[in-house]
Amino acid sequence: MSRTLRKKRDFLRVTDLPREELLELVERAAEWKLIGKNGPHPLERMSVGLVFEKASTRTRVSFQVGVYQLGGNSIVLSPKETQLGRGEPVKDTARVLARYLDALVVRTFQHAKLEEMAAHADVPVVNALTDASHPCQLLADLLTVAERFGADALRRADFGVAWIGDGNNMANSWLEACSVLGFRLRLACPPGYDPDPALLARAGAKARVVRTPREAAQGAHVVNTDVWASMGQEAEAAERQRRFAGFIVDRALMSVADPHAIVMHCLPAHRGEEISDEVIEGSQSAVFDEAENRLHAQKALLELLLAQ
Repeated sequence: MSRTLRKKRDFLRVTDLPREELLELVERAAEWKLIGKNGPHPLERMSVGLVFEKASTRTRVSFQVGVYQLGGNSIVLSPKETQLGRGEPVKDTARVLARYLDALVVRTFQHAKLEEMAAHADVPVVNALTDASHPCQLLADLLTVAERFGADALRRADFGVAWIGDGNNMANSWLEACSVLGFRLRLACPPGYDPDPALLARAGAKARVVRTPREAAQGAHVVNTDVWASMGQEAEAAERQRRFAGFIVDRALMSVADPHAIVMHCLPAHRGEEISDEVIEGSQSAVFDEAENRLHAQKALLELLLAQ
């Protein structure tokens, strides 16, 4: 028998939130940023499990601090410290942890594993990154856009976002946001490294894959990039460096974007590969505001899932 009284909600993809609720969440994240660490405690007496099978800096720290600032308690669980590392079925782990905890934040490789955990846990499950999607980072990115261009920018059909590089989990999450919000998205990816075709189709005419960074960045208000080889792809690094040559966000590329354009990168960055040092340290960089905004966006998300 489920111990939760409210209907539980998961956050596995950006598309789990309808348009207006997503925009309201971004507004609430901005409020939490103003409130700071001494605000109310909507998670008082709640415990959140952080199940991390992938290494993490920003995601782990921002969730731990966020849960604490909301008045809750977090417990970090790695494969080495749980029976998951010894082959316990995901569904068994999910059902047991849900008896102890009020929510699960899961960072893993296979998206199907996250979905299985969500299917068997009767508490909210949050995607803290899978190989397919990184929706919590996207929430922080939307907050950063709203700060720099105003909240109404996210409602504008002529607002342009460029993605430069691998069609990875972050590219997929930008496609999901495009399909929900309706801004213009151009993704510059080398052949063979496109994002999820189903997500591209869902975004419709608003999103398009192109083959040159310059075409994607032309007139864009936001220029995004990420590392060329993500966690688990280290063996492909040399080949990816060859295939992604020229896909660097540098001063020359930014010269074709909107004059007020910002640059974002979810970090960690390989300076001199996918982004130049002068751009990440330059006046158009929003990279470190973006990193801070993980905290505020995730506080708003946890409040939505657990305290309302």
